[in-house]
Amino acid sequence: MANQLHVDVVSVEEKVWSGEADMLVARTTEGELGILHGHAPLLGQLAEPAQIRIKRPEGDLAYDVAGGFLSVDANGATVLAESCQPASADTAH
Repeated sequence: MANQLHVDVVSVEEKVWSGEADMLVARTTEGELGILHGHAPLLGQLAEPAQIRIKRPEGDLAYDVAGGFLSVDANGATVLAESCQPASADTAH
């Protein structure tokens, strides 16, 4: 089994989701990024509007986010969003 990436999704109001994932996909002002376990550290500004996708064996999750940052370090990836809500079925990729 491949190593899992720890992902935290946090908005101003609350911790939205936390857990292990195969991959995190996020669109930053520099372009769309796919983050896997062991990714080089980075700090990126999320594009607006943006959607993050969390790829998991038990099913993918998608969230619409507005404002904020993506941080990747040795402990995993954190999405710090001004607002975050589950993506509607017609906008999820």
